[in-house]
Amino acid sequence: MGDRSRHVKITRMCGRYVVAYDPDTLVSGFSLTRVQPFPKRWNVAPQAMVPVVYETRDGERVGELMRWGLVPHWAKDESIGPKLNNARIEGMVDKPSFRQAVRRRRCLLPASGYYEWQPIEPPEAQRSAKPVKQPWYISPKDAPFFAMAGLFEAWRAPGSDESAPWLLTCCVITTDASPGVAPIHDRMPVMIAPAHWAAWLARANQDPATLAPLMQGLPDSAVQAWPVSRAVSRSSNEGEELIAPLPQLA
Repeated sequence: MGDRSRHVKITRMCGRYVVAYDPDTLVSGFSLTRVQPFPKRWNVAPQAMVPVVYETRDGERVGELMRWGLVPHWAKDESIGPKLNNARIEGMVDKPSFRQAVRRRRCLLPASGYYEWQPIEPPEAQRSAKPVKQPWYISPKDAPFFAMAGLFEAWRAPGSDESAPWLLTCCVITTDASPGVAPIHDRMPVMIAPAHWAAWLARANQDPATLAPLMQGLPDSAVQAWPVSRAVSRSSNEGEELIAPLPQLA
């Protein structure tokens, strides 16, 4: 995955990923009973509407659009959402923002791949300069998407009428990076293997102690990565060219 011998580790997973598959891919991949239409996007940022797979209270497996940035059911307003794009796996079962969702509202966020920014130390002669941040695209090998572990919530403003619509929001669960990804960034999304999708989504299971075996991730052999243009750093930029590898760094 390139020469990454000079890097500076940072602790927060960056918030960009790619949705370059069709809704029908989710229907066949997850055996969905229904799915909301959505466009392909190559630079999904927090607060965007993203496709989410979850199990309804009636046991249906569906795909719906939700806003990326969790608004807990107890929130007084929506302003907390942009602060909760990610849920760190460490201690999430006890944190007020996530503990109910961990038990009752788990979901999967299918991603064709995601971006991470690797700060590169400048040459010795330029050590006073700020580190250059090189974006990388990280994607699955031989699969149309990652199934990123997530949580979701349904929120209505306090005092709302019962006829008011629910705001559906979600977040991505993150963990320590695997050995293959760690040279790029020290955090990564929790990837749920296909064999564990049903157990992860099952709303009947409300025991957090059973979830750890489901969140072991994928082997590094199932993941690929390459450096891409810094154009992806601007959230308004879109297009398939954003995931094209940079030959001089690959």
